[in-house]
Amino acid sequence: MISFIEGKIEYGTDKCVVVDVNGIGYKIYISVNVFKNLPEIGNKIKLFTHLHVREDIMDLYGFLDKKDLDFFEMLISISGIGPKGAMNILSVASVETLKKAVSKEDSTILTKVSGIGQKTAEKIILELKSKVSGEYSDEKGGSDGEAIDALISLGYRLQEAREALKKVPHEVEEVADKIKHALKLLSKSR
Repeated sequence: MISFIEGKIEYGTDKCVVVDVNGIGYKIYISVNVFKNLPEIGNKIKLFTHLHVREDIMDLYGFLDKKDLDFFEMLISISGIGPKGAMNILSVASVETLKKAVSKEDSTILTKVSGIGQKTAEKIILELKSKVSGEYSDEKGGSDGEAIDALISLGYRLQEAREALKKVPHEVEEVADKIKHALKLLSKSR
């Protein structure tokens, strides 16, 4: 509904900024990374925005870059991740760093966020990996992602699946064969 807001910064904190647009002050929630890159109070700014509407509130979330807004919208599309949680994730690292971590299935950066444990971090990675994998392709290719998805659907944790696939011989290229090898390794470890 509101794609962007352009105006003069009235004041700001590490959580929100108020932008004056023709005499109307818009309170816009921001991440710590946006706060660090804000111009000084009184200067003009353009923020790409997401309007979040619930039955009792309407909140605006602002971003300096369209790609940051797009990543925020990907995060809130995940069940259990709300706008405030997504802003906390975006406050921990840049979007580039987060996308690389998701692509490499590295949950350590996500677990640094307050309220996000290992299971939620793995869920975020699982949901976003296919959306960001084109930008940061892994040297092993996409077949590992399919094999990991299959092993997770069989009840194994992301970390277990990843470790088992690392031990599969490199000459095994077919997804089904990788899964078979990984299952043999996993059954021995249980």
